[in-house]
Amino acid sequence: MRALLCESFGPPETLQLREVPTPEPGEGELLIRAHYAGVNFPDSLIIDNKYQIKPPLPFSPGGELAGVVAAVGPGVTDFKVGDRVAALSTWRAFADYVVVQAHRVIHVPDTVPLDVAGAITMTYGTSHYALKVRGQLKAGETLLVLGAAGGVGLAAVELGKAMGAKVIAGASTPEKLQIAKDFGADELIDYSTQDLKATLKALTGGKGVDVIYDPVGDRLAEPAFRSVAWQGRYLVVGFAGGQIPAIPLNLPLVKGASIVGVFWGESTDRAPKEHAENMAELYGWLVQGKLKPLISKRFMLEDAGAAIRWVMDRKATGKVVVDMGASG
Repeated sequence: MRALLCESFGPPETLQLREVPTPEPGEGELLIRAHYAGVNFPDSLIIDNKYQIKPPLPFSPGGELAGVVAAVGPGVTDFKVGDRVAALSTWRAFADYVVVQAHRVIHVPDTVPLDVAGAITMTYGTSHYALKVRGQLKAGETLLVLGAAGGVGLAAVELGKAMGAKVIAGASTPEKLQIAKDFGADELIDYSTQDLKATLKALTGGKGVDVIYDPVGDRLAEPAFRSVAWQGRYLVVGFAGGQIPAIPLNLPLVKGASIVGVFWGESTDRAPKEHAENMAELYGWLVQGKLKPLISKRFMLEDAGAAIRWVMDRKATGKVVVDMGASG
């Protein structure tokens, strides 16, 4: 089988497409014939040895995929060969065949295309967990989404609307803001030209926002947090802006607010039942048409390094997927 390998840590241009043996599933595992894999910002970190999870070399990047079960390991009873599935792999997904623990795999309804299933596990799973479990977002509250046209950001916009919130979308260009508006955002802020804090004060009548969804960090974090409402929740999702910010701790004190970490991947292992229930809810909304994921660009497996570069350079809107060329 083919696999795109990280043989030494570095940029995506150093990844190599190789022929490798097809793995076999062990106890509690499935072998999946991958059809599509989603591309996410952590892929760029893991190949550069900057991610909190550090697989041994060589390895294939790629944290999520969708395909068809090719073999079932001992002890697995909920899946059979031929099932359409999506999986959270953390790495390994940029390959023709991928072994994944069964508790990280979910069934894909027949009405959901596999490219969509391959693109939503990490972004919608992260954003749903962040807003529902960590942020306790309630209908009628105001949600600020930074990086609102990116993978997790656009998912948060859609999910915020599905959960009954008023959504303020922040992004760096008018084009990205238009995409956020198309996916349901009520208000827009171009933080490359507008003052984030002042604009949020005007949009909320001085009340502030109840929940802040921040996958960007960097220079946006402090002005965003200074705009949080009393007992608001600031969700730390990632640092796509580059720098990890330092927020003065007097701010959560005087706001009565919370800074809440979102480590969704770890939560899927620690609370697998909750993960399964959340994904079932997501797929229910997807089938009902409440969610319409945007796949903005596609790359073949041999070009998956370029796909990571596309996401690294913040050119992506919605999701980018890698196509393994599998039939069906």
